[in-house]
Amino acid sequence: MKKAVHPEYQECAVTCACGSTFMTRSTKKEIRVEICSQCHPFFTGTQKFIDSAGRIEKFKKKYGDTKNIKSFAKPKKSSR
Repeated sequence: MKKAVHPEYQECAVTCACGSTFMTRSTKKEIRVEICSQCHPFFTGTQKFIDSAGRIEKFKKKYGDTKNIKSFAKPKKSSR
């Protein structure tokens, strides 16, 4: 194997714009990111659904309460 071909793999500090930091390994000494799992809406549970065309209201009007969704499913035919 040739020497000095591969970059050095070292400890790396990852810093988010929200201030969260964690350590990982990389070829860089420091990585700065705009969003991480501590501040991303999907992971924090604060994700909001944007419905500009009224699709959600249209669905609710057509099908009503979706908590009992199994009532809409067709029964499976047995293979016998």
